[in-house]
Amino acid sequence: MTELGQAAKLSSEPIQRVHPSLTDRCLPEMALLEELICEHAKQLKVRTLALIEHQSDSQHHQLPIYSLQFGSDNPDAPTLAFVGGVHGVERIGTRLLLTFLSSLLKRLTWDRGLNYELQHLRLVFCPLLNPSGMALGQRSNPQGVDLMRNAPHNASDKTTWMVGGHRLSKRLPWYRGEEKKPMETEALALCDWVHEELFNSPLSIVLDCHSGFGLRDRLWFPMAGSREPLQHRAELAALVHLFETSNPHHNYIIEPQHHSYLTHGDLWDYLYHQSLSLEATVFLPLTLEMGSWRWVKKNPRQLISFMGLFNPLVPHREKRTMRRHLLLLEFLIRSCCAYETWLPVSPMSRLRYELEAKQRWYG
Repeated sequence: MTELGQAAKLSSEPIQRVHPSLTDRCLPEMALLEELICEHAKQLKVRTLALIEHQSDSQHHQLPIYSLQFGSDNPDAPTLAFVGGVHGVERIGTRLLLTFLSSLLKRLTWDRGLNYELQHLRLVFCPLLNPSGMALGQRSNPQGVDLMRNAPHNASDKTTWMVGGHRLSKRLPWYRGEEKKPMETEALALCDWVHEELFNSPLSIVLDCHSGFGLRDRLWFPMAGSREPLQHRAELAALVHLFETSNPHHNYIIEPQHHSYLTHGDLWDYLYHQSLSLEATVFLPLTLEMGSWRWVKKNPRQLISFMGLFNPLVPHREKRTMRRHLLLLEFLIRSCCAYETWLPVSPMSRLRYELEAKQRWYG
């Protein structure tokens, strides 16, 4: 490793790779992820958050949920987290993060700017939270539970029927799981990971990558189950102001999720409420909802494929999607690293962004 790569050098335990009989056939994203881990083992700190039981063609597999970390070990450093594969059918989110992660790791050997940022910032990735669901080609986990409806709290306002989560049957989409039962293994792994990796930082930002809603790309933030204003709306308005002044021609609709629909059991609502009990901690979870209807509009044949409703099936459109969101991912790294320059602290700056948030999202 060159001198430049020392800023992100961490130790990683050897991993037990998933058998190619499964990854080659229906889970190539896992193969790509494990190749990255093996190739860059000296630069990454890798943990297995959970092992998920998976049955395929009379063969039994244990599919790992991996966490990858690099950057600063300083507990006072801000943390930026990237999450993908919460819904197994939405492969494009995982592929976007794997492409971005690969680029970052290769740049460590020559990019002085990135190495400097990683001296002051911690990056953590969980690019494939629902590996068995992705192997099965379904939205839910193997138990039929939608992980983004699985948190143990109900919306305070009326939700959208069915889409908002239900307990009718696991054979129907958006199933929340049985009432009063523990959260699913994948959801628990995500919550424990956020507590351990993010809640000790003065500022932590999450980008959770999804697809499948509308013609426009959206950036959602809590709340999903309430129309109440976000407590950290001033901090979020400052971040959005920074993004829009730096990138005035972006194509994102930035809004609280309840502007589109309301749901029960949203994991980011659940974790955000927990973060409010922590002192001197700002936790900002964001959801990137890639507008998959655009891909269907350009290629109506995708309508005959369930996978085509959520992912670009033509290679050049997938490449375009990778390029399209690179600007956002790079911005989050730079803004998180330099958070002390834009986070509103004084009463006047907080009042300014409180008013801006109210006019834009809560008027």
